[in-house]
Amino acid sequence: MHFSRYALYVTLPDGPLDRFGAAWLGWNAKTGETPAPLAVDGLPAPARDITATPRKYGLHGTIKPPFRLADGTDAPGLVEAFHAHCAAQAPVTLDGLALSRLGGFLALTPVGDATALGTLAQESVRALDSFRAPPTDSELARRRQSGLSATQEENLQRWGYPYVMAEFRFHITLSGKLSQDEAEQVRAALELHLTPLLPSPFVIDSLTLCGEDAEGRFHELHRVALSG
Repeated sequence: MHFSRYALYVTLPDGPLDRFGAAWLGWNAKTGETPAPLAVDGLPAPARDITATPRKYGLHGTIKPPFRLADGTDAPGLVEAFHAHCAAQAPVTLDGLALSRLGGFLALTPVGDATALGTLAQESVRALDSFRAPPTDSELARRRQSGLSATQEENLQRWGYPYVMAEFRFHITLSGKLSQDEAEQVRAALELHLTPLLPSPFVIDSLTLCGEDAEGRFHELHRVALSG
């Protein structure tokens, strides 16, 4: 299968939370399957409408955002560099995950001190940046539509994405943009299902290299332990 872009994500090991998340989003990036829809009461709209934007990525937290391969690089070289990077990084332990509202969408966010996770993300962005093709003019224009700060603009030009380095905020996206009322309804509905599944602590002991297929859906390609 050909992949147009690659990304480094935190994905979850197979288990109740991972399976719930895949069914909620409607895409299982591990298996390449579309799970049967979940029956979640109390939603303001069908789950497939609520999750349309994040669906193609699968359940994940971004570490290095999606990128096209630079000229002169190839997928085997990226995989080799990814394995070497993971071998040099230590696992990260967070206090847990919480269901949160971030702006106009819902996500799982870290509980407690996330400094080590931020460092891991920064090192990951740097380590594989030689494999990243520069953003196109249309990609730059699209990113700038949201109104970037000076730091975010600098990140966009240096790293191809605004929300890296000091602007990085780890999150596992669960919805597209929602109004305040919609977000509260979805949060109340999801809390009943998610609360028993949320890990405490939440250990990040691996990273996953994912690829985007011709239909825009991401697949888990290599999940590699952090062994540094």
